[in-house]
Amino acid sequence: MATQDGGSSRATSARHCTHGKPIKVPFAVTRATCAHCLRPARACLCGWATPTANRVEVLLLQHPLETGHAKNSLTLLRLSLARHAVAIGEAFAPALLQQLLDGPEPGKTQPVLLYPGAPDAPTFLPDPHGPPPRLVVLDATWRKSRKMLALNPALQALPRLSLSAPPPSQYLIRKAHKPGQLSTLEAVCHALAQLEGDAARYRPLLQAFDGFVAQQMAFRDTAD
Repeated sequence: MATQDGGSSRATSARHCTHGKPIKVPFAVTRATCAHCLRPARACLCGWATPTANRVEVLLLQHPLETGHAKNSLTLLRLSLARHAVAIGEAFAPALLQQLLDGPEPGKTQPVLLYPGAPDAPTFLPDPHGPPPRLVVLDATWRKSRKMLALNPALQALPRLSLSAPPPSQYLIRKAHKPGQLSTLEAVCHALAQLEGDAARYRPLLQAFDGFVAQQMAFRDTAD
């Protein structure tokens, strides 16, 4: 996936990605990077970004090991959703985590954790007379998400939202550890559609995600 050019290490070259912003890099550097999505220019995600006006706010808590993962879907989600916040960490300071859960206006929303239900965990029940939900999502492998949950009691206390019969995942570029597992982008889109009652709103973003997956598979096939 890297692009290599010859020449003096002191020379520079202007390279472009689909976002259209040139980046000056030395010829000795083997990989040009998009200044917007921060991915290698050849794998730039900006062309797949799909502006999506989600009504329910989303808080994405990303495990540090996911930040540099080439196949991670959060970047495309971040570039597309209108109302979202991202925080990176595994064990958050309690005060900081509470601020993140409360959002910019404490008490105006009800944080809801997108996670499979458990006998000892409360289940989210929509209340038409209560504050609107604020969807909280752990962007991590299942093993790491369980650790994040264990390390952050405030997350354990949140009411949980489980997906109602989501379609099979199209995340073919990353191995699922259990049947029915979805990428973060797919899970968020289906959860928002469930909460808002508007699946059509998220269909274009899911279609763009399919294009991203196809692009990554083409890179893999070329490398092989």
